[in-house]
Amino acid sequence: MIHYQLQCGRSHGFDGWFKDSASFEKQAKRGLIECPDCGGTDIERALMAPAVAKRQSTPVPAQAEAPAQAAPAPVAAVQMPARMIAALQRIRAEVEKNCEYVGPDFADQARAMHRGETEAKPIYGETSDEQAESLIEEGIEVAQIPWVPRADG
Repeated sequence: MIHYQLQCGRSHGFDGWFKDSASFEKQAKRGLIECPDCGGTDIERALMAPAVAKRQSTPVPAQAEAPAQAAPAPVAAVQMPARMIAALQRIRAEVEKNCEYVGPDFADQARAMHRGETEAKPIYGETSDEQAESLIEEGIEVAQIPWVPRADG
């Protein structure tokens, strides 16, 4: 999933989550995204600040269930609700339990599986935003999962 900060024609700001950038573009073009303040459908992506990791934070890996998934998009610097953190911790535990960590080779391994060069299997690892967009453009399904600290540590 990709998180975007959005803005309507009246400059109201709000958040949106989409499968990929193409999903946002299609929905916006068809007028399917509405401003929660005024109901306007003239929606565009707002300028987003890059996410900056703190020293004690763990790197945010990309997640994959075969064939692939990508690194998280920037998220506004706000406190996540405890229920959301708990849900993301459960997702992380399932990913780590059922998928193979491939580290920075994520994009290459996802492409190899997509092309049938290697056996398809659930993987997760790291990739840049540019690599993630490239995977999407090549028709490789990717999803971004915010990578929160483990529940047990």
